[in-house]
Amino acid sequence: MATAGACPGKVASGFPQGHATNIRSQPRYVGPTAIPSSVAAAPRRVSIERLRGGLLWLTGASGAFVFMEPGPYELTTLIAMLVFAATGLALRPGLMALVLLLTLHDLGYSFALIAVVGEAAARTWVVVSWYLSATALFFAAMLGVRTASRLDLLLRGTMASAIVTSAAAIGGYFHLVPGLSELFVRYGRAQGTFNDPNVLGAFLVLPILLALQRLLTGRPRAALGAALLLGLLAGALLLSFSRGAWGQCAFAAGLMMLLHLLTSPSPTARARIALMAILAVAALAAVVAALLTMEQVAAVFRERATLEQSYDLGRFGRFGRHVLGFLMALDRPGGLGPLQFRNFFPEDPHNAFLNAFMSGGWLSGFSYLTLTAVTIAAGLRTAFIATPWRQTFLAVYAAYVAVAAESAIIDSDHWRHYFLLLGVLWGLMIAARAHRARSWPATASRARAMTTG
Repeated sequence: MATAGACPGKVASGFPQGHATNIRSQPRYVGPTAIPSSVAAAPRRVSIERLRGGLLWLTGASGAFVFMEPGPYELTTLIAMLVFAATGLALRPGLMALVLLLTLHDLGYSFALIAVVGEAAARTWVVVSWYLSATALFFAAMLGVRTASRLDLLLRGTMASAIVTSAAAIGGYFHLVPGLSELFVRYGRAQGTFNDPNVLGAFLVLPILLALQRLLTGRPRAALGAALLLGLLAGALLLSFSRGAWGQCAFAAGLMMLLHLLTSPSPTARARIALMAILAVAALAAVVAALLTMEQVAAVFRERATLEQSYDLGRFGRFGRHVLGFLMALDRPGGLGPLQFRNFFPEDPHNAFLNAFMSGGWLSGFSYLTLTAVTIAAGLRTAFIATPWRQTFLAVYAAYVAVAAESAIIDSDHWRHYFLLLGVLWGLMIAARAHRARSWPATASRARAMTTG
């Protein structure tokens, strides 16, 4: 019998008559506002992902602020790694090669440190190497899920920091803010919020490629904004007067446009890319020409635009040191130890590959060479896999190949953005393989249906 106050047609349990009930299998009723646990968990998952996304944006946004070490980037990446580790982060099997090569690379530094362990600077250098390798693994691992959205947040933060440091570089160079301008310039060259003009120039390469992509493949209505952004970033790059960064940017842009042409789906898309590339080059030439009308810019440009500087030449110049250093590496399989090259030569190696051999011996040197070669080869194959994020992948890949090439003439082994590029590239490569594996059954099914039809 139904209890008093029960709705007609229902039993006391609240379920329709004739409906088989199993109280244990139903959500527990604790009051008029009760929510099933699966529904209640959804907002919590959303809020956790928002926290993760915010940390990724902050990590990218802090990448250009390197006034001191450790700086904001080290803090934000550490917090992000801890939060992701606590809320769910896994290393996929495809990342084991990256783990192995980075571990061998840093183990070589650690073994070579034993001979000079009393030097605090050397100990710090090795610790930083391990930490930066950990950031690369973090970037690769976190892109295993929600790839597109996480990648977008990280690169949006990176673009924001690029805009800020470019504005600081240009404003400082032209003394637009009296009293602060000197913070953003060194030796007559813009350094923005970095502590070295060369690092500013190299950092700006990826944001410039992303801005260039907006011109090449974006909507026509967004072309003006993309052009203004590209002009700002390119202006800061020019005022860094970094020959290596100029060459790196030109090479990366050319490689990215070539990959776009090879992977574009239609002749119309390829024609648009080619046309927009010509217009972008013309616009950049106009920006450079305008800046060169200013004597203070033109004077430094004439000095820096030569292929060889005085410190590049001679037996102990940059390139002479490279030859002598590699010859020395043949006789020292254990290396010299971190930061010891300068005790044998007037300056540091200015070659990341040579520095790996000198600082960590053959173990670090060959693992670094292998890591670079494997990343470039695997990335090129991945460029031809159709994914929702392929356009961004092409920019990251081109930037990585260019910075790897510049590493032959500069010490890039502690550049934060190098490890960001490395980790993002590996994360996207593994995600692309997973995406292809998921989409292959559907593609095969459609092909069979078309054949049988």
